[in-house]
Amino acid sequence: MKKNIITLSLAAAVTTSFANTSIETKLSDLEKEIKTLKSQLVKSNKKLNKVKAHSAGDNIKLGVEFRNTFETLKYEDNFNNKTYENSSLLTSRLYLNMAAAPAKNLMFKGKLAIYNTWGSHVFADYSGTDKGLKSWSASSKATDTLMRIKEAYFVYKFKSGNQPMAFSIGRRPASNGFLANMRENEPNSGSPLAHITNMEVNGAMLKLNLNRFVEGSYTKFVLGRAHTGEGYGVYGKPEEFPFAQTDTDKEDENVDFFVVPGVAYNDGQYQVMYQWAHIFNTKGKKLISKEKSVDAVDAGEADLFSVGLKVDGIGDEINDFLDETTMFASLGFSKYNPKDGYALLSNEDGVSKSGNSIWVGAIMPDNITDNGKIGIEYNHGSKYWTPMTWAEDTSTGSKIAVKGDAFELYWNTNFFGSENLTSQIRYTHINHDYTPNINCAGWVASDDADITSKNLRFAITYKY
Repeated sequence: MKKNIITLSLAAAVTTSFANTSIETKLSDLEKEIKTLKSQLVKSNKKLNKVKAHSAGDNIKLGVEFRNTFETLKYEDNFNNKTYENSSLLTSRLYLNMAAAPAKNLMFKGKLAIYNTWGSHVFADYSGTDKGLKSWSASSKATDTLMRIKEAYFVYKFKSGNQPMAFSIGRRPASNGFLANMRENEPNSGSPLAHITNMEVNGAMLKLNLNRFVEGSYTKFVLGRAHTGEGYGVYGKPEEFPFAQTDTDKEDENVDFFVVPGVAYNDGQYQVMYQWAHIFNTKGKKLISKEKSVDAVDAGEADLFSVGLKVDGIGDEINDFLDETTMFASLGFSKYNPKDGYALLSNEDGVSKSGNSIWVGAIMPDNITDNGKIGIEYNHGSKYWTPMTWAEDTSTGSKIAVKGDAFELYWNTNFFGSENLTSQIRYTHINHDYTPNINCAGWVASDDADITSKNLRFAITYKY
């Protein structure tokens, strides 16, 4: 009974209070409270965003790319009627990718790489007398298992007046560049044109964004070093005079290069790129006599030029197949100029050698899988064609640098439909009419040859 009396009393009190206060006043007070809460929430978010931004600047984003391949190789030396082959070459390659933005307009990127054949030796010498350690056992011992720096550079973006610019220094992303990235199943290309540069380079870069003049255009200026003439000190003891040279070893000069890559036009469908490269003090041969020569640095200079066109989508919405088809063509030119007493690409004293190359291809939907692509490419190079590709594109040598003809067919697709797990089947057939460009080096004379190489590769890559 007492409970009921108390409840009725409270109800009467609340009713009396509510009657004395208008509904409009209550709503007004409630609206003020909501505004206050919103203001506090905005301030809290601002503080949280500052904390996140500071935290992001203090951290580095990591990613991995792991690839396994199974390959078969076969070489046919038709001059000497000899055949060399490997029916099961197995490789593993691991990339550890790094990215950070430590400050406004400043970005760092890096890539560490381990790349080896299964069962290979590390630290082995070329004579074969010291086999070193097995690659798989070295990582379990107190030894220097090899991990290489593939890329490590920073980019700082700024403006000079109305001109957007960027400066970068370090080991540049100079492999799998324009056109080569498609055959490697990489959507984004490296910095240079792969037709004349497909190798890691160390250098400093200045980029001018010219998009306000021509759609999608820019120009880069890159100055770098490919070889350091270290010398052995004044008394032949590098520990006493490290990195110094004497008059007798002055021929071991630095090998520097100056490269100007750029985009002439890019509207998303049509892209035109160009690149000129100049090599100072390139490697070649010093002629001792008509019968004798030795490898040497500072043998002369070289110039290389390339221009390429890529078309993403044929026509204007004709059909889905053509919309998703990419076609490209590239022209390359190289000229090596030796000094008197030296030879480049031959045994002739001071004679310049010029070469040229064409590279065409297409990549199209496979019409079997959702994202699968089939690619076909053709390369042709003349007798003295010698780019800076260093045999990175196939296990049998650089097909881009072929002095003869190369044909390639590949199929890229997502394995089990996963975007992080990609696969490739690729066949490369190369006919070498002259000495193969295994190292793309100026000291290798280009002599007549008749060598055929065949490379079938199955690859699976995980990216995260």
